[in-house]
Formats: sequence, structure tokens, C-alpha cells
Amino acid sequence: MSSLTLLGVALALCAAAAPALAQVRPATCARDLLQNEAALHRQQRLLTGVANADLAAQCKVWRDHVGFLQSSRAVFATCQSGAQREQNVATMDSDLADYRVLLSSRCGKR
Repeated sequence: MSSLTLLGVALALCAAAAPALAQVRPATCARDLLQNEAALHRQQRLLTGVANADLAAQCKVWRDHVGFLQSSRAVFATCQSGAQREQNVATMDSDLADYRVLLSSRCGKR
């Protein structure tokens, strides 16, 4: 067998194995996704709770929320696949960008 044929066989095997490897997820994903959902509801309550608070209180909650969004994004990226993963990761990325702008423009070093 020529080295070119062996290379072709190796590439074919790698291509066949790639989807199976991509679907390996931590055993904790079901729990992580459930906890992520509960944390999202907690975050929404916290954000609503500071809607009329002073800027210092808002800035603290917004900073904490950025940390939550980063963590939540990691859970979605690790534990989901396909269109659901794409949508949730994109939503987290968009929200992170929005809150970073908000923090930068309203909170500065507070």
C-alpha cells in the first residue's frame, strides 16, 4: 500500500471518528443545564430587583451578571449541540457584549 493510500485511509478514519468524539459530554451535563436554568431565573430576579436602585448597587449586580453569563455560556457550549447550542452561545455572547458596554459606560471603576 502506498503512503498516499495510507494517508487516505487515515483521513477517512479520522473523519468517521470526529462526530463521535464531538458528542462526548461530561456526565454532569443534565445537572449543569438544570442548575443553569435555575441560576438564570435567580439572575433575572436580581436584575429586576436593582432596576430602581442606585448606580453603585446596579453596577455590582451587573458585574456579577457578567460572571454568570460567562459561566452559563460555558455550560451551553459544553453540554449542548446543534442549533440549540449555537443559539444559546450566541445569546450569551450578545448579552456579554451588551453588559460590558453598559458597565464601561455607566460604571467605570465603581
